[in-house]
Amino acid sequence: MRLSSYFLPVLKEVPKEAEIVSHRLMLRAGLIRQQAAGLYAWLPLGYKVLRKIQDIIEQEQARAGAIEMLMPTLQSADLWRESGRYDAYGKEMLRITDRHERDLLYGPTNEEVITDIFRTFVKSYKELPLNLYHIQWKFRDEIRPRFGTMRSREFLMKDAYSFDLGMEEARKSYYRMFVAYLRTYYRMGLTAIPMKAETGPIGGDLSHEFIVLADTGESGVFCHADLLDMPIPAANTDFNGDLTPIIDQWTSLYAATEDMIDMAEFEKTVPEPKRIAARGIEVGQVFYFGTKYTGPMGATVTGPDGQEAEVHCGSYGIGLTRLVPAIIEASHDDDGIVWPVSVAPFEVMLLNLKSGDAECDAACEDLYGKLKAAGLDVLYDDREGGAGAKFATADLIGVPYQLIAGPRGIKAGEVEIKNRKTGARDTMGFDAAIAFLKAAIEPERRDKV
Repeated sequence: MRLSSYFLPVLKEVPKEAEIVSHRLMLRAGLIRQQAAGLYAWLPLGYKVLRKIQDIIEQEQARAGAIEMLMPTLQSADLWRESGRYDAYGKEMLRITDRHERDLLYGPTNEEVITDIFRTFVKSYKELPLNLYHIQWKFRDEIRPRFGTMRSREFLMKDAYSFDLGMEEARKSYYRMFVAYLRTYYRMGLTAIPMKAETGPIGGDLSHEFIVLADTGESGVFCHADLLDMPIPAANTDFNGDLTPIIDQWTSLYAATEDMIDMAEFEKTVPEPKRIAARGIEVGQVFYFGTKYTGPMGATVTGPDGQEAEVHCGSYGIGLTRLVPAIIEASHDDDGIVWPVSVAPFEVMLLNLKSGDAECDAACEDLYGKLKAAGLDVLYDDREGGAGAKFATADLIGVPYQLIAGPRGIKAGEVEIKNRKTGARDTMGFDAAIAFLKAAIEPERRDKV
C-alpha cells in the first residue's frame, strides 16, 4: 500500500480527552475516531489490526473444534424473560420497542439466542459435544465509558457456547477453550494470565478471566510470578485428548482478581519474592454455568438410555476491540506504538527519504515490488516531505520494521533496516535486505506456533 493513496489521519497533538497511553496513541496514530460517548469509528489502520486479531481468534477456535456462525444484534425480549435475565440485567442493556410494540434489546451477550437455536435443532446426545461461536458487535450502556475502546459502549466480541451431556463432558469443553485462549493471546504477543474470577450476570460457578498486566488496568490482580513464563500449549495439541495436565499447570499457582482474592491464602501459598500485586486488563473470560439457561428454556436431548437428559453449557468471550488497546498498553514507547508482527497493520514500512528524486524513486519502486513479491505486508511512504516527519509517522504507527532508503545509501547500493522494538539498525544491500526481513518476520508471525 502506498501511503500517498492511503487514509491515515495522524494527529500531532495529544487529544485532551485521552486518559491512558493506548487511547492517546490510537487517536494520534489514526486507528479510531470517537463519534459519541463510548462509540468509535475504526479507521483503516485500526480496522486492519482488528481483522488480524480476528483471524488469529478464528484459527484457534477452529483448532479447538468450535464452529463459526452469526447471530443477530437485536434479540427478542421474550427469550430473556424465559431465562429470567430480562429484568435482572440492569440499565446496561439497551431495551428497544419496534413499530409493532414488540420488546427487543440490543444484545450484550447471546446465551438465550444460542440456547433457543440449540433446542430447536439438537435432539440427541449423539450430536454432542457442540461448540458454536460468532464474532459480532454488541452494546452495553456503560455508565461511564472511558479509556477509548478499552471500555466502550459498542464493542466487537467473540462469544462461544458449548453444549455437553453432563458436568464432566462440559468441563472438557471448558478446558478446550481455556487452552485455545492461552494460544490465542500468545500469538498476539501478549502474556495473558488466567485468574479465578466472579461470574457476574452470566452466572455459573466456574470462571477464569484472562488478564494482561498493565498499570492502567481496571482491576487489581494477585498472582505467582512464575505464571509470566509458563510454556504455551503447542500447535499440535490434541484438543480431544486429556488437557488436564495443561490446566493443572496453569491453575496450580495462585492467581485471582481482587473480587476473588483470599489474601491469607495468597500470602501462605506464594513466597514473597514471587508475589505479584498489580493492575490488569481483562482480555477475555470463560464460564461454566451448567443448566442455568438450558433448564429454564427447556433445552434437553435424548440420552443414551432413551430418557430426556439435561444439557450443560459454558460460554467463552474475547473482546476484540479491547484487545487492541491492551496490546498497545503492553507494547509502546515514548515515540508511539510497537506492534508485534502478528497483529501489526503492516509488517514493513518502506521510507523514501527523497521522494521526487529520480534515483530514489526508481530504487524504492524496485524495493516495493520485491517486498510484495516476498509475501511481506508493506506500507510505502512515497509522500513528499522531510525525513523527520516520515520517521515520526513510522514510529508513531508502530510498524515492526522500517526499510530506510536515502539518496546517499542508494548511490552505494545500500538501505538501512530499523527494528522498531529494539531500535537496532543494520545497513545492507537491496537483495540482502529483502532476505533479512523475510527471515526475521516469518517466525514472528506466530502462525505456526
